Amino acid sequence: MNSHFLKLGLAWGLMLLAPLVMAQSEFPSKPLRMVVPYPPGASTDSLGRIVAQKLSVSMGQSVIVDNKGGASGNIGSDFVAKSLPDGYTLMVGTDATHTANVFLTASPTFHPVKDFTALTQAVANPIVLVVHPGIPAKNLAELIAYFKQHPDQLSYGSSGTGSPHHLAGELLKQFTGTPLVHVAYRGGGPAITDLLGGQIPMVFSSLITVLPHIKSGKLKAIGFTQTSRYPGLPQVPTFAETLPGFEMNSWLGFFAPAKLPVAVSKRLHGELVKALRDPEVALKLDGMGLMVVANTSEEFAEQVRKELEQRGKLIQQAGIKPE
Repeated sequence: MNSHFLKLGLAWGLMLLAPLVMAQSEFPSKPLRMVVPYPPGASTDSLGRIVAQKLSVSMGQSVIVDNKGGASGNIGSDFVAKSLPDGYTLMVGTDATHTANVFLTASPTFHPVKDFTALTQAVANPIVLVVHPGIPAKNLAELIAYFKQHPDQLSYGSSGTGSPHHLAGELLKQFTGTPLVHVAYRGGGPAITDLLGGQIPMVFSSLITVLPHIKSGKLKAIGFTQTSRYPGLPQVPTFAETLPGFEMNSWLGFFAPAKLPVAVSKRLHGELVKALRDPEVALKLDGMGLMVVANTSEEFAEQVRKELEQRGKLIQQAGIKPE
């Protein structure tokens, strides 16, 4: 009797499980949504559209880019965090949405680690310190010496409070003891406009924003804040070469909601890496100043956890208050 009911229960359980197993084995069976938590035209949008086009072909389903900008990326991120973890919703996240923002928001509505599945870091988005040509320094050591001799010019611009560009300046203050004054702009573009006009002596910027000005000689590149040199400008050193241990990364990566089935996560990771390593895609991204990474999900998840801790400490030490 008991054996009979046990067999019935097992059969019933398998019947309930079958649609889920079938759905995962047939993934994807409908169009996917790729959320970009910033407006059209941003680097996240460009990356999302380039990769979505490749995924649509390789996965046999349309991948629709959905721009959900606002609140420094928090609106789109919150949408993805609360979406069904079935693989049909993913997002282009950044070091802002998944490390810094939680410390800059008075009432966060999602956790950047617990509420997401990290799929892969797509690209490194190099941060470079650029100065006006009127500043005589040719490297970081000379720049530090120059500012100590000219305390009236101790200011730097960034794309906004709490941005990785702002935090790079705060880290430089900690490493050198130089009392730099931060000037926050509404985006990197306005900061570079003032730098070109001589209203500000230097700016921490994403390479994508200033690469043409560096190549034309209108701005001087002092150094990169990541630990490796940018292949496109091999003559420009890293900060760590002068200040060992200095590191401030900026990146774009792909995420999905937490609790994504393992099989679906592996399929998405494989397809994303294949798309990113496609020679045509890599060439487009390189032309934008973005360096393809395409690492493992485990490596990316660990990086997010590490930088979340690092940014939290730096924001607290800098006295940056949540809004």
